[in-house]
Amino acid sequence: MRILLLCLTLGLAATVTAPAEEHVILCGGPTLRKWENLRVQGERHDQWWANFIRASTLRMVEIRRAYGPEANLVWIVYRPGYALRGQEDGKPYTTWIQEQATKRNCQLVWVSTGGEAIRALNARPTGGIRTFDYFGHSNRHCFMLDYGSTVMAASQAWIHEKDLPQIRRSIFAKNAVCQSYGCHTGESMSAVWNKSLGARLIGARGKTDYAVVSEGRLPTVSGSWVR
Repeated sequence: MRILLLCLTLGLAATVTAPAEEHVILCGGPTLRKWENLRVQGERHDQWWANFIRASTLRMVEIRRAYGPEANLVWIVYRPGYALRGQEDGKPYTTWIQEQATKRNCQLVWVSTGGEAIRALNARPTGGIRTFDYFGHSNRHCFMLDYGSTVMAASQAWIHEKDLPQIRRSIFAKNAVCQSYGCHTGESMSAVWNKSLGARLIGARGKTDYAVVSEGRLPTVSGSWVR
């Protein structure tokens, strides 16, 4: 009987598998040039539509090098920003993004609101997120998925630090690595993220600069990274 119980216990243990690791990238949208061209030259954003897209694909390469060529990539992208910028520029940006996802064997999840982005995160398996990265506009209190698409210098879609309790803590793996490449995140939101979600979020104290993505490097920070 003891042998039988031991075999059954071992059999049940063998059927319990760890969740598949996932690497989630949340990507905000660009501004429209018709608004940004009204600014003085030094304060203009997103002269290139693909700052956040290129940064995302650079990070994908980095992840696959670190975690293996079959690492599961989940790319959550704010679609309206690229649809509107595509209309302005006369380019099929959403199609090009889909093609990048297919080329890189990456699961693409389109979202249109901050609430949809939160639901997309909550759909990840328990303990599944090994890395999380955010590329997009932000301030010290929130990820701004939209910035300057429909209203100049304003956001219509975001995840605020007050919204973080809506995200399931359990989706993050133990010792998950999370980083925001948006401006000023490390000045407030990182601490709230750490407290609410139990996963440390590396954020910027100061502004981030995406100019270097054209050189094949991830964005830099004018101040320092808060870890």
